[in-house]
Amino acid sequence: MDAPVKAHDGFAEGEPPPPLQPFLHDACVSLAAPSLCVSGPDGAIRGGADGFYHGDRRLLSHLDATVDAVPMAPLGAATLPDGETVFRTVLRGLAEQTPDPAVVLERRRTLAPGRLTERYTVRNAGGLSARLRLTLTAAADLSTMEQVKSGRPAAAWPARPLPDGARWSDGAVTGTLTLSAPPDERTVEAGGAVTLAYDLHLRPGTAWTVVLRCDAEHRDGDLFPAPATGTRWWSVPAVSGPDHRLAHWAARTDRDLRGLVLSDPLRAQDVFLAAGAPWYLTLFGRDALWSARMLLPLGTDVAAGTLRTLARRQGRADVPRTEEQPGKILHEVRRDEPGGPRAGGLPPSYYGTADATPLWLILLHDAWRWGMPDAEVEALLPHAEAAWNWLERYADADGDGFLEYADSTGRGLSNQGWKDSSDGIRFRDGRPAVPPIALSEVQAYAYEAAVKSAALLDAFGRPGGERRRGWAAELRERFRARFWVEDAAGRYPAVALDGGKRAVDSLASNMGHLLGTGLLDPEEAALVARRLVGPASGMDSGFGLRTLDAAAAGFNALGYHTGSVWPHDTAIAVHGLVRQGFTEEAGRLAAGLLGAAEQFGYRLPELFAGYPREEQPRPAPYPAACRPQAWAAASCVLLLQALFGLEADARAGSLRHAVRVPPGFEGVTLRGVRVAGRTFALSAAADGTISLHEG
Repeated sequence: MDAPVKAHDGFAEGEPPPPLQPFLHDACVSLAAPSLCVSGPDGAIRGGADGFYHGDRRLLSHLDATVDAVPMAPLGAATLPDGETVFRTVLRGLAEQTPDPAVVLERRRTLAPGRLTERYTVRNAGGLSARLRLTLTAAADLSTMEQVKSGRPAAAWPARPLPDGARWSDGAVTGTLTLSAPPDERTVEAGGAVTLAYDLHLRPGTAWTVVLRCDAEHRDGDLFPAPATGTRWWSVPAVSGPDHRLAHWAARTDRDLRGLVLSDPLRAQDVFLAAGAPWYLTLFGRDALWSARMLLPLGTDVAAGTLRTLARRQGRADVPRTEEQPGKILHEVRRDEPGGPRAGGLPPSYYGTADATPLWLILLHDAWRWGMPDAEVEALLPHAEAAWNWLERYADADGDGFLEYADSTGRGLSNQGWKDSSDGIRFRDGRPAVPPIALSEVQAYAYEAAVKSAALLDAFGRPGGERRRGWAAELRERFRARFWVEDAAGRYPAVALDGGKRAVDSLASNMGHLLGTGLLDPEEAALVARRLVGPASGMDSGFGLRTLDAAAAGFNALGYHTGSVWPHDTAIAVHGLVRQGFTEEAGRLAAGLLGAAEQFGYRLPELFAGYPREEQPRPAPYPAACRPQAWAAASCVLLLQALFGLEADARAGSLRHAVRVPPGFEGVTLRGVRVAGRTFALSAAADGTISLHEG
């Protein structure tokens, strides 16, 4: 996904401070893709990233409730299982005869695609009557998400008053605010805001309610609409056991992922997971593919929808401006807003990614193994051929046998793996790697894609399988010869090769992505496991893997890709460790990530700070992280798959599992696992041994 907005290097005295990306770490986020609402913990929408958004446009930039001359004391927020969020605020001093609060303003928020609804209720539980003036203030700037993210929001848009509310529209997008009861006073301010005031007289034991609704509409319709309501695309991951945290995390994962589902307007039945809220509530190739792959133990519908949605947008021509190439899977899609390319310089449909294409091939194979129908898989094989042709003809631009990338536009992403910030790939001494860059994990994905696409060709009676296996074997040997480096602690795989074919010698979490792909032999896998989780490792923060070793010159615990912890990154390493037989190391990382999930209320953010657990008993947030975020949420399912060692073979009708769960996870039961229409449950006994039951 797009790298974060960079901060300034300093500014001269007297100059205004430069715009900064808004922080989100204490925000309350409600989600019903393609809509979301971001507010403060008290429910107020006051600035920064706060707002009601639909399809990457901000329909409300301000929405606040105040009571004249009355101190207000927020009590906090609670999110109910149905997604409704309740905010309560004490109106201090009103109707009070004792120190107990008497009058409370309750704000109940519900979100549906294209609609924000807020129910304001003032309750008087005191023994005296209460008189008050409640004022609702609303404004809209109609900013694009890119403007908000860059810290450069648009000015407030003039409000058009309506008998029961107000409307804001720039012709492309319209927001309409309506109230269930007319206000006693309405004022449209010169700056574009509208104030709506109610004079209330509440006798003891009574309450008053008004319902506010804001409806959003894009003139050209939604880029990716919400799917049909009432549909489920995966089974509920039901977890039980002595440690209740896994159950809470799985339940929250299910709710958050349902809020991130979007559909393909070209075929409404095909759904995928938007990358994350608020910055990335759209189609991202890499994120959607990884998230769908993580969900496979619960069903293949999301995987099938993701594969087809991306296949329809697969590259067909060589277009340097967008980095499109024949067979290539795209990076992201945004709405083509007026004014041309977005502030970051990226075109609306952008193909600057080195890993989405091999990941698409891997997902096609894995979805087939988990039960995606043969006919649906076979229909995608022509797209698989095109993807493979891209790997062979375009991905290796200089012919050295490795997949590499370089931004050819001057406006695209300088790094095009999952660590796509400009400083994400650097040497151990802090120097940035110069492109073209060949990432270690991209070689692993390509190896796995070659082997797995060969298996698909064999299964569907098509030629070419042996050639791809030969290609993979040669890549494996080239990788062994060029990527492995050594320091005082021994050998390890470099994070990348730079443009001069020098090994970029950082100790980085990317090496965890190599595990379980087949690229490493057992001895090499053991070396990687020791570097990730060994006693002298600077990678394990105690809450998950740091993206960069703590001893590296460029380490920053709050660096986006240079020391922070990404939950999906750790979960991928846990899964790989289990596949390579390192269950104890996997259990240690899994326990750390579970501890982090608990501290974040089981809604893990996109990333968090990489401070050591010994110094920071609660993980510190990365202030601008998405939350929820698809692959952070889905990492719970991948973790469960890893704990039980699940591997499916739908053609054989089998579900294989490990002999026992890693230490610390004894007694866990997982229900809802699906393989080709059959449902399974797995239980770990007190000694960790696993049993499998159908139904």
